[in-house]
Amino acid sequence: MHSQNWQGRLLVIVAAVLWSTSAFFAKAPIFDNWPVESRGLLLAFWRALFACLPLVFLVRKPQFSWRLLPMITVFALMNWTYLSCLVYCEPALTIWLQYTAPAWVFLISWIFFRESPGIRDWLLLAFATVGVAIIVQAEIMGATPKGVQLGLLSGVFFASVVVTLRGLRDFESTWLIFLNHLMTAILFAPYLIYTGIYPNGSQWLYLAGFGIFQMGLPYVLFARALKAISSHEASGLSLLEPILVPVWFYVAWRNAPDYQAPAITTLVGGSLILVGLLMRYVKFKRNPTSTEIQKPMS
Repeated sequence: MHSQNWQGRLLVIVAAVLWSTSAFFAKAPIFDNWPVESRGLLLAFWRALFACLPLVFLVRKPQFSWRLLPMITVFALMNWTYLSCLVYCEPALTIWLQYTAPAWVFLISWIFFRESPGIRDWLLLAFATVGVAIIVQAEIMGATPKGVQLGLLSGVFFASVVVTLRGLRDFESTWLIFLNHLMTAILFAPYLIYTGIYPNGSQWLYLAGFGIFQMGLPYVLFARALKAISSHEASGLSLLEPILVPVWFYVAWRNAPDYQAPAITTLVGGSLILVGLLMRYVKFKRNPTSTEIQKPMS
């Protein structure tokens, strides 16, 4: 069981690294010719479509149940709110607003699934909450109210996705993720037809990478991880994603005219989250007391 736990944690770490490349794709200048008010939904459609295409060949055990409906609904809403926020706000603020989700996951999984967090989980949540609050408080200055609202909603929906995936852990992971992306693409397809805006040239390559490597694959890994670890632990560990987002953004777009380096508050908040993760997973040796050192008298 212990080895399964660590395999689950490793899967979440890999998923978080892949998720963290979102800004590389969504903020690419190659999509600047798409209208701002439409870009979020258009990106959501194409990302979902490309995410589900390779998964159709990997599904082994499709199952249908009414229990899938809440998962499909919140997954589609999460996609739309997150990508729409990314259009209106800076990538850093967008991802940090979404990562208000762990607090909701802790609460929901505790109430509905009776997954009681340990003291180390609460320490992680405490450090993460303070770290996220510091970052958001600084980043939110000057942001559009609509973007902030969409970002906070994406956090609620992301938490709902985590909890519903955990509740469906008896289903095949690949099937769940394929179904989520397929239904998201179907729901957003009418808007694509309405706008009449389609990719061209290199945009196809960006969208394929966006869907397969940033969305489809990491969600399969994350869903499999939830078979081995609790939802609150998985959501806490996935906080590695927002820490890595500025790194990828710097690597990809540091020469762009509108690039902004991370603020000091981002570094402070991210450091607090890392401290929380260390306290959650690093085993500190305890010095024996004098009583423990003494040997019993013969």
